[in-house]
Amino acid sequence: MGAVDLSTHPGHLARRLQQAHSLLWSAMVSEETTSPQFAVLNALVDQPGIDQRTLSGRIGLDRSTTADLVARLARRGLLERVRDPRDGRRNVLRLTDEGECAHRKLVTRTARMNRVFLAPLDETERETLLRLIGRVAAAAEELRA
Repeated sequence: MGAVDLSTHPGHLARRLQQAHSLLWSAMVSEETTSPQFAVLNALVDQPGIDQRTLSGRIGLDRSTTADLVARLARRGLLERVRDPRDGRRNVLRLTDEGECAHRKLVTRTARMNRVFLAPLDETERETLLRLIGRVAAAAEELRA
């Protein structure tokens, strides 16, 4: 059997896309804060005071990975775990002032990086790409559930 054309394999292309994203992220956004860590910060700006399980669902990561991200960000002083005033058995997450400041800086940088990342596409192609990737990602989430 001969070699297959990897340009027709979505997993191969997704890995290459992720490599390009990681390279740009490190160069243009942050060498200290990863893209998944940014997702945590961003979710907590959008919905402060959520618990870790809810956060995990919001950012599309499994609970153990989310727990690791939260622990790392807490050690850096960017977020804090506090007792839920309505349910003392539960912790909720909030950004610290330093976390909010970090998020503001990262938002600007990620917008610039996304423009560079998607520059080969025109506006219609960008919208189509994002919509289609979103659909595939949502379907993959359904398989995990």
